[in-house]
Amino acid sequence: MKSNIVLIGMPGAGKSTVGVVLAKRMGYRFVDSDLVIQEKYGKLLHELIEQYGVQGFWDIENEVNASLALTNSVIATGGSVVYEREAMEHLKREGLVVYLKLPFEAVEERLGDLNERGVTLLPGQTLRDLYEERTPLYEEYAEMTVDCTNKSIRGIVEEIAGQDFSFL
Repeated sequence: MKSNIVLIGMPGAGKSTVGVVLAKRMGYRFVDSDLVIQEKYGKLLHELIEQYGVQGFWDIENEVNASLALTNSVIATGGSVVYEREAMEHLKREGLVVYLKLPFEAVEERLGDLNERGVTLLPGQTLRDLYEERTPLYEEYAEMTVDCTNKSIRGIVEEIAGQDFSFL
């Protein structure tokens, strides 16, 4: 039975910020899966990417997200979680998957140092390449899409919290 809300989207889309406020609004627990990964491995995301490579990091991300056993939680995922089908199928079984959609220009403006943030870029890949590669995956897994363009955190939270969750 679904009892969670799972936030997906590009880095900088506001998953963690929206997640904290949404969890408070709904009386849910907030879990940032990137922080779960860092806690489990005792390293920052960019250190894990340096140590294990991009694919190795995705394997770690898949294992952690596929093993989350939560109820009544808002889960903010890392932007690359959509590359791993096992994790996404698990998260979809356990919660409503909400895609926080933001145009490329807004993502680019919000992001600072991509390496410091733990963004997984393959050699030669640009942020635009990453955006164009991931967008169809976010759309594939999303059960609800929230266009975050020019919306406040409060507005986004109200749009999600205002849904009928009786099916969860």
